[in-house]
Amino acid sequence: MDSLLIFNGFVMPFRKNAMEVFNPGYVFIRGNRIECVEEGDPPQVLVQEADQIIDARGKAVIPGLINAHTHLFQTFLRGLADDKPLLRWLETAIWPGGLAMTEEDFYLSALLGFVENLKCGATSVLNQDYMQSSTRNMDMIAEAAHNSGARVLLARGFADRDPYHPKFQEPTYQVLHETERLVKDWNQRDGGMVRVEFGPLIPWGCKEETLKSINQLAKDWDVGVHIHLSETQPEVQMSIEEYGVTPGHWLHDIGVLNERWQLVHGVWLEEEEMDMIADAGSVIVHCPVSNMYLASGIPSVTKWLQRGIPIALGTDGPGSNNSQDMLEVLKFTACLQKIGTMDAMALMPEDILEMNYKGGRLAMGLDGKIGSLHPGLFADITIVDLMRPHIAPVHSPQSALVYNANGNDVDTVIVNGKILLQGGKVLGIDESKLMEDCQKAAEAMLDRAGIKTGISETA
Repeated sequence: MDSLLIFNGFVMPFRKNAMEVFNPGYVFIRGNRIECVEEGDPPQVLVQEADQIIDARGKAVIPGLINAHTHLFQTFLRGLADDKPLLRWLETAIWPGGLAMTEEDFYLSALLGFVENLKCGATSVLNQDYMQSSTRNMDMIAEAAHNSGARVLLARGFADRDPYHPKFQEPTYQVLHETERLVKDWNQRDGGMVRVEFGPLIPWGCKEETLKSINQLAKDWDVGVHIHLSETQPEVQMSIEEYGVTPGHWLHDIGVLNERWQLVHGVWLEEEEMDMIADAGSVIVHCPVSNMYLASGIPSVTKWLQRGIPIALGTDGPGSNNSQDMLEVLKFTACLQKIGTMDAMALMPEDILEMNYKGGRLAMGLDGKIGSLHPGLFADITIVDLMRPHIAPVHSPQSALVYNANGNDVDTVIVNGKILLQGGKVLGIDESKLMEDCQKAAEAMLDRAGIKTGISETA
């Protein structure tokens, strides 16, 4: 069984809290599990035993970051609908572009997205896909996840009622059948590196009986449910007109909110809904860059924390963020709450990191398995170079990670005990060829969709 020793870095285990730092410290990995994490220099017996050794001098050694919400088909659509609110953004780029994508496009866009996540330090990714123009689309994304080596949870997205876009509506039986097939095909494969759960797109896009059915099936199959909630004011108003209550209140009233549900955005949640979510044990996934990009609003993250609601962090899709940089998300999480509350101390770096790991592993359905450098947990580790002009000198590794570092500073990424990124380069995937293939495929997709860009060929 292969073994790996990482030593000499700022080791941040996140076992007790975000304040714990071993400087220096070391981590010893055997197979796909962490065997020991200690302060100081490693004993000579481990140095001699290790098959590979990484000197992490000047670098932060942290649990792999967790991206708890994205839509990776949108890598082909980034930059096409900048500076538009949600509905116009959907109408001008996401819907027409997504409908024009082929099965191969879904594979390439997802693989590029997983590569970007790895290069930015995310070892676990929760990807929701709702473009079901072919029943093979999710299989292509799952294959891309498998080939990337990342730890991935795929939320099989759907809508099955008006007034959601008719071209994205599916018969309920197809939703249930296809999700069951994907769960059976993937959730036990390769030790569960790629798993599938339900991904109802939005409350008003799904039938009440469907949400109740998937809630029961989620328990039966031991999977989760991933849904957008109260992202915009028009969405909330639509729910009030349709059901007489706000979206979170409606989910509570029909009896589906529980610890298996991941609620994305929550920008316009009322305080009563926050109490309901806290009582249910659901996770809220906060996507600050997307909320700013689409001018959706500033969510009340500090009020969620006061209620003990688990909070995960996500980039959202490349179409409403333009990148998959989770280190950037950490900074924007802090800054957005500071301006939203007019309190410079609203969130501290340690709070942000705790959210990413504690809420993230709950969202992934992997509590007690990832999100900490602890013996017995999966060896998912990110090493960030802190000896950069925009970071050094380092007085607080926590502050450096949240306020200074970005994806370009990620040096090494290890997932399930395997080194997938070294020296900032992805191993086993030809990045240049992948980007060339994606550029050609995306341009062909735009032609089919009739979407114009600012790029034109010169004579």
